[in-house]
Amino acid sequence: MRSSKQAAAAAAAAATENNRGISGHMFTLHQRLYHALNLGTRYSEGKEWKWKCTDIEIQRHVVRSISSFIESASPDTLHHPLVKDSVADIVWALVWILQHKSEAVLSIAANVVVKLIRIIPNSILQPYSLYLVHPLASLLSSCRMEVSIACATALNMILSNLSATREKSVWEILSETKTVFLIVSGIREFSGGPMSTEYFQEMASLLSTILQKWSASRFSVWNDTKLMEVLEAMHENPDVSIKVALLKLYSGIALCGNGAMKLLQNGEALLQMMVLCMGRSRPLSVQMEGFRLAQRLATNKQGCLKMLSLCCEPIVKAIIDGMTGWTLSSGKIANDQMSLLVEACRLALIIRWDGEHHDYFWKKGIDKVLLDLLLEKFQNGQSVHLLTLEEQMSEAQEALNADVLLVLRPYMWDILGWLAINCREDFNPNIHSHELLIDMLIRCACLTFTDLVRKGWQICQSDLSETFRSESASRAVLMMIYSPCKYIASKARSMLSEILKPTGKEYLKHSLRVLNFTLTRDNFGIPDMLQTGINLVALTCCACLPWYRSYIVKSEGVKTLLAFIKWCLSNDVHIGRLSFAPHLHNIFSQRLCCWVCKEDWEGNDILLLYGLWGLAELLHYGSISKNVDIFSGQVEYTEAQFVRMLQEICSDNSALGLKWNAAYILSYFGFYGFPCKLGRRIGKALDENEFADTRIILAKGESMSVHGVVLAIRCPSLLPPEELSHDEKASGGSSYLHTFKKDIRLSSHVDNQALSKLLEFVYLGYLHAGDEHVKKLKILAKHCSLQPLSTMLGRRRPKWGTLFPIYDLTPALAPTGHHFSDIILKPKETESICWKCRTCSLSLPHMHAHKVVLSSSCDYLRALFQSGMRESRSQTIEVPVSWEAMIKLVNWFYTDELPKPPSGCLWDNMDDEEKLHQLQQYLELCWLAEFWFLEDVQDISYKVIVSCLDSARQLSIKIIKIASELSLWKLAEVAANYLAPFYRQLCHTGDLEALNEELVDMIRDASVRLSQEG
Repeated sequence: MRSSKQAAAAAAAAATENNRGISGHMFTLHQRLYHALNLGTRYSEGKEWKWKCTDIEIQRHVVRSISSFIESASPDTLHHPLVKDSVADIVWALVWILQHKSEAVLSIAANVVVKLIRIIPNSILQPYSLYLVHPLASLLSSCRMEVSIACATALNMILSNLSATREKSVWEILSETKTVFLIVSGIREFSGGPMSTEYFQEMASLLSTILQKWSASRFSVWNDTKLMEVLEAMHENPDVSIKVALLKLYSGIALCGNGAMKLLQNGEALLQMMVLCMGRSRPLSVQMEGFRLAQRLATNKQGCLKMLSLCCEPIVKAIIDGMTGWTLSSGKIANDQMSLLVEACRLALIIRWDGEHHDYFWKKGIDKVLLDLLLEKFQNGQSVHLLTLEEQMSEAQEALNADVLLVLRPYMWDILGWLAINCREDFNPNIHSHELLIDMLIRCACLTFTDLVRKGWQICQSDLSETFRSESASRAVLMMIYSPCKYIASKARSMLSEILKPTGKEYLKHSLRVLNFTLTRDNFGIPDMLQTGINLVALTCCACLPWYRSYIVKSEGVKTLLAFIKWCLSNDVHIGRLSFAPHLHNIFSQRLCCWVCKEDWEGNDILLLYGLWGLAELLHYGSISKNVDIFSGQVEYTEAQFVRMLQEICSDNSALGLKWNAAYILSYFGFYGFPCKLGRRIGKALDENEFADTRIILAKGESMSVHGVVLAIRCPSLLPPEELSHDEKASGGSSYLHTFKKDIRLSSHVDNQALSKLLEFVYLGYLHAGDEHVKKLKILAKHCSLQPLSTMLGRRRPKWGTLFPIYDLTPALAPTGHHFSDIILKPKETESICWKCRTCSLSLPHMHAHKVVLSSSCDYLRALFQSGMRESRSQTIEVPVSWEAMIKLVNWFYTDELPKPPSGCLWDNMDDEEKLHQLQQYLELCWLAEFWFLEDVQDISYKVIVSCLDSARQLSIKIIKIASELSLWKLAEVAANYLAPFYRQLCHTGDLEALNEELVDMIRDASVRLSQEG
């Protein structure tokens, strides 16, 4: 008996403790809520107890009870069991009421959902909020505007707080309910009538949230011409909330590269509105969104330059204004000002690309702006020149040590570095700025850099964030030292040398030790890579300082760099600069789609780039007398292997910076030019007379047989002008083709050996020559206007951002090249294509090609042309593929690139018939490549088909059938594996009846393997 009383007392005490903070009024409202809920019906569905009631008055009573109860909860009671345990019942009641769509209750129910999401913490509500998505999305098209607005508001709040793990399931709901279509239709429908500000704001805000989270939503928005017109009409609306919603919506569209290009096609009005929104006179929220939209549009070089071509100076002015409109209060800056500063600095990084905007940045005083941000409103400029160098160093160091605006410093260093590396050679700091300002910036960067190197690995252990901030300073110093601008480069070198004087030797010892230690490690994390990168930068910076350069060579630093380069390539060490630069990350950078960044100089091999750069500089300054000395004592890594490795970098898909530095280093081994796969193939024709149609005759009577088409495209200066302007039209399809020999006589000043080497470059893309030939080659290359070759022969440093020369023979397919054509290519079949040729009278689709190009890349065609059989004398070849496939194949012959099908949202939104049409071409090429022994074409085509099929598995039935007809059994297996999970379903639907028994067995076997694998 006593124990029962004790238990009851304990339970009462526990209840009292649990109810602490809960008022009597709240208890009463809770009881009323459940009384109202009990008027409905509870039913079980799976593991969930749900609620339903068709009586409108009970629904209204329940909604009001929910509203009263959640309003009574204070911040202190939100996590109380009384509230937490009620959330599930509240949500299920609201779900039913919204789904029932009773007009009399919908408005208050939708508003209560908004209230629920605003009041109840996301941690409590999120497990149940997913159930609200479907009914809310379904009501976006409600004929009552207040219901649509409330549902849009509630849905937007749910999606904004959505965890990444739930995004896939929520997108399925949004797709099922056609949410994007409903929103777009709503905006379009109300645009011509009484569309309220609130309606547009909430709908646009919800749409922008969807666009930010799900890339699949973007195509249907930016491809809607009517919607784009409606949005443009909203530009003049002065309402702040409209401006913010509009800018956010445009930013969401611009996350898609195709969408951004669509916005920029006729983007004058958009950019004018964006720039106005970035101005100081606008509210902070509007300014922020203006800067963010500009950042999205400038995601790659193409988008950035297109944007700047439309309004360059206004954008630069807005950036400068954004970076200067701040004040310190008690040594701190207000949070809203800091946020705007960060956005302005992020947009200022457009300076990483060369262009006229650099001139505007200098005119607007970017150096003063940077110095103010680094040294807190730099005011003592005029008196600094009166200080000694030591006093200037001390003042700069003291300012840098101040713990103010540290979050902005990585941006400052990046901007400074890009300004320097893209600066013109003849830049005069006294025109738009003051030498003192630039000198102080250089001094600050050098001090930060040397301090980073001095601290060494200890920074990584104690304060990784400081290392990340200082990494940008080290890059800035590197870029200033190797700036094309003589003033900046000389100042950076002299200042760095001065700062390094006391302990520079120890710094280098440490850097070399770190690099050598790296080569022996198995585990290599981001902190290690970061420290390795900083030490590579230190080594490369010191390579241009005579005393330190000498010390590097004596300490076998060259061999260390060689070993490091080999280590990077052998171990597939791939890391981009983003891993070292957290300040470049933001929530949007992970959500991009359809953006292509072909002009990336660094790529994902930043460590390899630094290694090649350092080695190139040591070679450039003549620190190594004989190349053989570099490889002395090395058995596994010979000079020939190193040269092949560099040539491979030039030929593959490496970033531009890697290619240029590899080509630059090759010039010190006697290889001048730009190795590539197509050049290696065409180069096989250099010493052969087969298909040669032109003879070059020198003054001494010596002659060389060459191919006019190769000269016309690669070195037109060697051909007489009449050869290039020839544009006669043949009277028939075959009479035009010729076998004539053209003689070209050159001046007596042209050296035979120099010409031979030049032709080597013309055919191969590069040449191999000793120092004794270089002088004559320089003269000849200049006369022939071969500027890239002249750059290599002169061993001039590659300019950051310069495009790598490509070997492209496609101009030969234009009328200019038809003059040299000796073969016509016709596809297997053509549909009704209207065709008219400017060169001949053939009325069917065809291409005028060149045997030298085709035979150099295809052993089958080479054997055919040389066989002596009837086909070898024919002036026409039928290529057994479709017209579209033949165009892609010919493009590969002339560029070494096989055009890819549309990708990203363009592919995803293509109908199945068009997708199959696209893949059919690659299936044809895959088959033909096997027949014609074109391994590269077969490999590329196979990868394209597999990649596309992965996102369009519904085509697998048709693909497996076509693949089997072409005997492409490897591809048939891939399609079978995609069909395996649906084998039983396909059996029931009868889809397998179109396939033969062998293919059905193949799919069944794949299904069995899948089930056995678990």
